[in-house]
Amino acid sequence: MQSQAINPPAQTRLEALKMRHAQLSMRIEREQKRPGAMDGLLKSLKKQKLAIKEEMEGIRVSDKASVA
Repeated sequence: MQSQAINPPAQTRLEALKMRHAQLSMRIEREQKRPGAMDGLLKSLKKQKLAIKEEMEGIRVSDKASVA
């Protein structure tokens, strides 16, 4: 659990990003199991997932900095 609350707009964005990150994880898993999975598609999905993860971390860091 977090020691400090994230401001409401950042929290809303963070929740949306978490949902999208989970959706991408499931899609990547499905694609990897599918025969003839396309490497280009998997690479693109993984890049999107990483970008979302980095954005989530940026929100957490910037919000902590604004509280401090």
